[in-house]
Amino acid sequence: MILIKKALFAAGLLSVAASCFAQEQQVQKQESQKKSESSVEDEYLSDVDGVVILSLAQSDEYENKLVAMQFLEDAVENGTTNADIMKALNQLAGEGVSSQSRTNGRLMNNYPDIRRRACLALGKVKTEEAKTYLVKVTLAETEPSVIAAAVNSLGEIGINGNDEVVDAISYANRRNQILNPTSSLAFEVVAAYEKLAETTTNKKIIIDSLTKIAADYHYVTPVRTKAMKVLKSLNESGSSNSSEKK
Repeated sequence: MILIKKALFAAGLLSVAASCFAQEQQVQKQESQKKSESSVEDEYLSDVDGVVILSLAQSDEYENKLVAMQFLEDAVENGTTNADIMKALNQLAGEGVSSQSRTNGRLMNNYPDIRRRACLALGKVKTEEAKTYLVKVTLAETEPSVIAAAVNSLGEIGINGNDEVVDAISYANRRNQILNPTSSLAFEVVAAYEKLAETTTNKKIIIDSLTKIAADYHYVTPVRTKAMKVLKSLNESGSSNSSEKK
């Protein structure tokens, strides 16, 4: 009799455990399904948002471009960088330079503030694609504040294959040093060189550029001082590497 009671009690426990396990599995399955549906929905909304933002960026209206820029900055901050987002950033980074709209010969879409913000946003993407956009801006742009933003972002991204980036920065700095020497741009150039020095094969590019900045009294003293500091650091690094080889 006692054995029968024990057997019935054990059977009851097994039944309860099986029921709990089944319920737990059902809950996990429902949660997994909800996550999957949410992921698909988020991806769809992200794609729709990208199309809308791109449409705003390509609009002829300044206000629409401004709204697009605000959405793009939020998207980049949240880590959303789909094809439409990148295309919109590229569009706005070259607005008025690589893409021009003219009426009776007059440039109608020259928005350096938009270009500057787009360049800074690209610096947070940190991809080869973003780097390529920024190099094009650095070479084509004439507005110092926009070039400074592009150079800042190139330094942040840190990609410098075949010294392509330092070449572009050196060219832009040399051109603007002749035409319109600007301390804010020179500062960003020096800061970018400091970040990219370790990735640069031909450091003579950086050294020549820094030497010219350090000796140019068109620039404010703090900029020239920073250029000298980075130069000294490069020389010390070079001396240390030479000693190690010996």
